[in-house]
Amino acid sequence: MEANKTLVTEFVLTGLTDFPYLQVPLFLVFLLIYLITLVGNLGLIYLIWKDPHLCTPMYLSLGSLAFADACSSSSVTPKMLMNFLSKNHMISLAECITQFYFFASSANTECFLLVVMAYDRYVAICNPLLYPVVMSTISCIQLLGISYAIGFLHPMMHVGLLFRLTFCKSNVIHYFYCEILQLFKISCTDPGVNMLLIFIFSVFIQSFTFITIVISYSYVLFAILKKKSEKGRSKAFSTCSAHLLSVSLFYGTLFFMYVRPGSGSTEYQDKMYSLFYTIIIPMLNPFIYSLRNKEVIGALRRVIN
Repeated sequence: MEANKTLVTEFVLTGLTDFPYLQVPLFLVFLLIYLITLVGNLGLIYLIWKDPHLCTPMYLSLGSLAFADACSSSSVTPKMLMNFLSKNHMISLAECITQFYFFASSANTECFLLVVMAYDRYVAICNPLLYPVVMSTISCIQLLGISYAIGFLHPMMHVGLLFRLTFCKSNVIHYFYCEILQLFKISCTDPGVNMLLIFIFSVFIQSFTFITIVISYSYVLFAILKKKSEKGRSKAFSTCSAHLLSVSLFYGTLFFMYVRPGSGSTEYQDKMYSLFYTIIIPMLNPFIYSLRNKEVIGALRRVIN
């Protein structure tokens, strides 16, 4: 019986919608979003690299986050754009796993980069005299390097475990990219071990990083409220509110996707959660961090002039 099963080595990505008349409008919308994402994130990296005023640990962390966002969006959007205009929605198993790996690496890295940014604000506001020592450029680069190392090493375990699965039930993935939970659905090998490890590591990484961020910003909030200077309070609130908005958007969708109970969520809701953290958040982040940031706006003016 097992020998007669045909193993699947190529998949069909159904995309966001089955309606042909929506393909071109959606292509134009997501092409625009992708271009804004690249211009926003790569532009922010260029500003930080070009302007000496922004060569500080906080902006090095922000530049690293912008790079992770650009990678995250680029791992998913180009293939989705191609599928909007093509009748051939095929993707090979190797391409599928590669796409999952690069997206998962970027998302994992972003979790740890947000911790580094929260720690940076904690030291800057709660222990300003120690800041030049604790968050020196070398220390910051080391923390960012560790974030990328963990981010890119952790998904290798899940990729390795994907190779134990065989696919023979169906080759249709009812999604717009190779999301790992969707691969489990069409596996004819029991994915129980894979699902257990995804759940355990998702809970651990997301909970650990989120709790660390919350604790850091709690200390920051108390320190801000103690400040006597109205100008100092306003500047600190402005910086931290941008960080907290980004953290809330990112972790909110990740918790709903990977840590929530399995029941009570439709395929459409899953697509919307995924769409938000794969494509929308990477577009929003550079603007969340830049629009109310006087240093970034000043650097942009200096570069333009």
